[in-house]
Amino acid sequence: MGETTFDLDAIDRRILDIVSADARISVAELSRRVSLSKTPVQARLKRLEDEGVIVGYRAQLDPVRLGRDHVAFVEVKLSDTRERALSAFNDAALAVPEIEECHMIAGAFDYLLKVRTRDITRYRQVLGERISSLPHVAHTATHVAMQAVKDAGIVT
Repeated sequence: MGETTFDLDAIDRRILDIVSADARISVAELSRRVSLSKTPVQARLKRLEDEGVIVGYRAQLDPVRLGRDHVAFVEVKLSDTRERALSAFNDAALAVPEIEECHMIAGAFDYLLKVRTRDITRYRQVLGERISSLPHVAHTATHVAMQAVKDAGIVT
């Protein structure tokens, strides 16, 4: 919040598109795909990392092969929305491994959670034992995903 944004040229954006799709791409292949030599591509990557545009690299896991392909989105309404209550909820939500994403929302509810489990039975356990007992939870509403049409993070 309040952090500086950076002007990115077309080559920077192309580099980001490519590495976000394949973080293991070699600098040589990346250079070929953006039509620059290796040295300027390496310099651009370093600058993007140093400026915090690229914050890390990670492996993308297949949730089906891991037995975690059931996705539910949970609307959470809190009983208290003062800063201390929000912090308590945030800290507790971070500790629940089934919560893949947690977003504070401006609207009819306070948070939207993306919860990933192996099946509806396990989801019901997580909802009842973990999510409903998070600090200051007053109400939840669940929406079960039937299909992920697009699930790929930020598009540059």
